[in-house]
Amino acid sequence: MNFTNGKELLDLCNKHNKKIYEVMLAKEVELSGLSEEEIRDKMRESLEIMKSAVNSGLNEEVKSLSGLIGGEGKKIKKRRDTHKPVCGLVMSKAISSAMAVLEVNAAMGRIVAAPTAGSCGIIPGTLITMQEEFGLEDEDIINALITASAIGMIITKNATVAGAEGGCQAETGSAAGMAAGAVVELMGGTPEASLSAASMCIKNILGLVCDPIAGLVEVPCQTRNAMGAANALICAEIALSGVSSIIPFDEVVDTMYKVGRSIPFELRETALGGLADTPTGRKIQKQVLGE
Repeated sequence: MNFTNGKELLDLCNKHNKKIYEVMLAKEVELSGLSEEEIRDKMRESLEIMKSAVNSGLNEEVKSLSGLIGGEGKKIKKRRDTHKPVCGLVMSKAISSAMAVLEVNAAMGRIVAAPTAGSCGIIPGTLITMQEEFGLEDEDIINALITASAIGMIITKNATVAGAEGGCQAETGSAAGMAAGAVVELMGGTPEASLSAASMCIKNILGLVCDPIAGLVEVPCQTRNAMGAANALICAEIALSGVSSIIPFDEVVDTMYKVGRSIPFELRETALGGLADTPTGRKIQKQVLGE
């Protein structure tokens, strides 16, 4: 059950009539020597950490050490409780949860860096919302996390998920692609549809720079996690409707990597360009870091 790219993964799924999570699970058993149940237990632990982070961010007083962010996810939840959300209930829940997890990360709380700390809100924001809204079991979400891990592994192997190397497109784009593919499979979509959703997510934010103010994974990362969650749900809905990505997943991943390498270094997590280099961004940097 070995695969290194999207095509090989789809070939295995079609040959053995298996879903992505089943192929990934078999691969992980071969690689790690652990049993399926042991791997599921590890993923179950990750899911519990994700749930705890969402709950903390939405219901407790969370403030980042710099003071830049904290409480924004909670504000969206509070508005949802009293007003009809502009973007609909599912989207509102997903974006508030994604932002809440990023806040917990910035406050040095416990999160799952899937695939990175800077994009840690997207997968829990989407999948835990799906669980709540569709009444899914933990085992369903664990399967979805395994599906997401297969997509993330392919991106990592053939490109990058690091903002310092490929810009924010590599972080939030990869996380959104992982989440979108997982949501599609969770909702009964085919492996081909899962990778189509992942492809569309990445295509939607090609070229997005990584420009954290004061070098901290807080602003604009927080709202970009919300955008990533929305991107994932949008692309999952598109793919589940039978719309395919014109460009295959592997070619999209290659393109993302090429675009990332062509982004100037000032716009790759160095805090030297983009929003970090605005007058306000520099002022905040002096306030926070004393520079």
